[in-house]
Amino acid sequence: MKVFTIGYEGATMDSFLAALERAGVEQVIDVRQLPLSRRPGFSKTPLATALGERGISYVHLKALGTPKPGRDAAKKGDRATLEAVYSGQLELPEAQAAAARMRDLIAQKPSALLCFERDPCLCHRTLLLDSEGKGVEVEDLFP
Repeated sequence: MKVFTIGYEGATMDSFLAALERAGVEQVIDVRQLPLSRRPGFSKTPLATALGERGISYVHLKALGTPKPGRDAAKKGDRATLEAVYSGQLELPEAQAAAARMRDLIAQKPSALLCFERDPCLCHRTLLLDSEGKGVEVEDLFP
């Protein structure tokens, strides 16, 4: 089983969609706690619409997002705090249920986990897959 990851930091909607299409992604799983963006087109509703126009489905799994203290730590480059906060998030029952749903979705069709950060090493999506993606091959996409 394989999953892609993608961050839209610095991307245009066209480059973002092109990267997904080149990889054969059929489903985007948004793992942002708050699916809002100052970058045009990347908030939940316009993003779901743009993806749908390309035949790519959209699913938002809020419980797999990073709580505010983790996001703040990530912005400061404080990886240790991000890891600690996110580890606690993944222990919550709603996060465990969302992780199980994520695994089911990944098994159904080619999927990409979406967050903001371009570099997956700076993003919670890597922590998520390290914890909840056992046996899943990961390929990072860069728009």
